[in-house]
Amino acid sequence: MRALLLVVLMVLLFSLGRRAFAQEASPAANAAVTGAFGAVAKQFSGEYKVILKPDKDAAEWWAGAPSVVRGADGVYWMACRMRTADAPRGLRGYEVRILKSTDGDNFETVHHIKREDVPIQGFERPALLIDPKTGLFKLYLCGPWKEGPWSIIKLDDVASPVDFVPSSAKPVIVPRTPAAERDIVPLGYKDPVICLAEGAYHCYVIGYIRQNERIFHFRSVDGEVWETVGDLRAPIMDLSGWHDFFVRPASIVPVGVGYLFVYEGSKNTWNDPVYNVATGLGFTFDLHQVIDLTPDSPLAVSSTPSAGFATFRYSSWLRSGEELRVYAEVECANGTKEVRLYKLKM
Repeated sequence: MRALLLVVLMVLLFSLGRRAFAQEASPAANAAVTGAFGAVAKQFSGEYKVILKPDKDAAEWWAGAPSVVRGADGVYWMACRMRTADAPRGLRGYEVRILKSTDGDNFETVHHIKREDVPIQGFERPALLIDPKTGLFKLYLCGPWKEGPWSIIKLDDVASPVDFVPSSAKPVIVPRTPAAERDIVPLGYKDPVICLAEGAYHCYVIGYIRQNERIFHFRSVDGEVWETVGDLRAPIMDLSGWHDFFVRPASIVPVGVGYLFVYEGSKNTWNDPVYNVATGLGFTFDLHQVIDLTPDSPLAVSSTPSAGFATFRYSSWLRSGEELRVYAEVECANGTKEVRLYKLKM
């Protein structure tokens, strides 16, 4: 009997070992939409317009991270990040490009903000706004300030985005010094998403904490001096469901009774989840507590994935009449990323 039990035990251990090995050896999955989102998800997998391609049509060259506003005169302005493959990862953003459009569909480049003119080692996502009181344009950037930690920086306000002066950059949101040796605080901030709502400016950033990326919330009366909302150590969305690796802010859309909170994230089991990023949707009444509307599956991934990525990220959502205009950085089949426009019917 003991011999039989020993044989059964050995078979079970061998079977479990084979199963574990099979799981370990299987290729990582790609981002995919699995939820029942009806016509909304279909619109992200259908027709789109290419707004801007990278400067070189080769893998790892990207045009993306758009931030779009529309002035009182109906003119659209876009700030976006251009990225090269010929630099260390994390420092590949060589330029923030400013584009202009009269219809929101066809853009022309009107200004180049180069990293060496700030100077800074590299850029990621910018945030472009219009001050409703002054009518002036505000531009926030991010990068390793003075070769230090990643911070949110701001240029001087201007009457037209063509007049932004790179050398006017100054830090406005920087990491706090820990209060004690074991005080865990965010080590850097990047990719600002900023809106004016409820009588104040609200800035959502990626905060790098405990070797991970989470969403942190700041508030400002004037867009210059910022304070944390809640505890500076406390992010506002959990790592769970399909976004159990990263969760990051994307865009804020007023809807009358509250705000759509567009976010992005990635899953541990996806191929290279640092860059294999998809987009989801939340809702908030108070601009701080977010209800996750898509906890089990992203809402949008690239309909033209490359071999390893289906990235759909850095989206900027803008209401225009009876539609939502969604400008996003999306993966192409050859490993480049481009800025695309999707029009969602409301």
